[in-house]
This record gives sequence, C-alpha cells and structure tokens, in this order.
Amino acid sequence: MRALIDPWWTLLRAQWERLRSHSDAGYSTETVLVTALLVLGALTVIAIVIAKVTEKASGITL
Repeated sequence: MRALIDPWWTLLRAQWERLRSHSDAGYSTETVLVTALLVLGALTVIAIVIAKVTEKASGITL
C-alpha cells in the first residue's frame, strides 16, 4: 500500500513547494472559493427569508 501512496505524496509535496515559491499563486482560486462561499451564504439567507415570509403569509386568515 505504501508503494502506491509514496509517489502521490512526493508529487503532492513537489506541487506544494512549487506553489509556495510564487507569492501570488493560487490567488484567483482563493478568490473564486471565497466568492462561491459568499454566494452560498447569500442563497441560504434568501431561502430562510422566503421560508419565513411564506410561513407568515400562510398564517394570514381572510
């Protein structure tokens, strides 16, 4: 099993060191991830607000 993991681990470490050598490497990926998390949070808030408004509207008796 170790013979299968060692080459991948070596490759991962080499990629990590290559990325660390560039100070701005990965910045766009980080920006995309942060933006995606913000969108996910906004959609969650919108879904909660819609659920609350729908619940209140359903409670109105005419």
